[in-house]
Amino acid sequence: MTAYRGTNYHGFQRQSNALTVQEVLERCVSKVLNEPVTITGCSRTDTGVHANNFCFNVKTHSSIRNIGFVRGVNGELPDDISILSCQDVPLDFHARYDCKGKEYIYKMHCNESKDPFTTDLAFHYRRKFNIQAAREAAACLVGEHDFASFCADCTNVSTTVRTIYSLDIENNGDSVIMLVKGNGFLYNMIRIIAGTLMDVSEGRISPSDMPAILAAKDRLKAGRTAMAHGLYLNRVFYSESELHQETEINNILC
Repeated sequence: MTAYRGTNYHGFQRQSNALTVQEVLERCVSKVLNEPVTITGCSRTDTGVHANNFCFNVKTHSSIRNIGFVRGVNGELPDDISILSCQDVPLDFHARYDCKGKEYIYKMHCNESKDPFTTDLAFHYRRKFNIQAAREAAACLVGEHDFASFCADCTNVSTTVRTIYSLDIENNGDSVIMLVKGNGFLYNMIRIIAGTLMDVSEGRISPSDMPAILAAKDRLKAGRTAMAHGLYLNRVFYSESELHQETEINNILC
């Protein structure tokens, strides 16, 4: 399991013309294992998006112990990427396709004045956030729905139907966090949900509009796309029991 601060990277997936998390990880893992490797990630996070827990798998001929792998790779990695844990898995394990669901958080700093300590780690929202209106709107998104209105590009997916198990919103002072858990997410889906709830907070969209937005299956009917730097992949789930455990959101608030 890995964590990273996405500020300096053009997302996770390797690109030919930009630095990515995958490129850095593969370089450091290959050095420690003393063989060239390609890692398989659980998700394709966008430029500037962070991860509290990101799973990847790698096949190796090395006999290195798990703790040796963690210590060795962390010794090579830059300060904004960290290996949290390592374990042996069956040869046919796939970090992406074996994933049962994911949990994301979106962090906001809601104050006219910016917070210099969260500049690239939370979205600066320069007004009071209407928690009650946002919660009312968010409740309409829980369950199985066609989320085509909340997808920036649906051309490469066979279906836009997804299930959201929970969508919670909490605040502590100026800090607001949206916590979203589902069986899968479309391109920019979480950021569009977050942006739409901001529009709800401002009265541009009414909570009662949400069913019609879903039914329209039209990206133009939903709200803005929230900035990437407020988004974190928080957890990935590889069992149904894990997936349906409740997250204590108060432990995330900061």
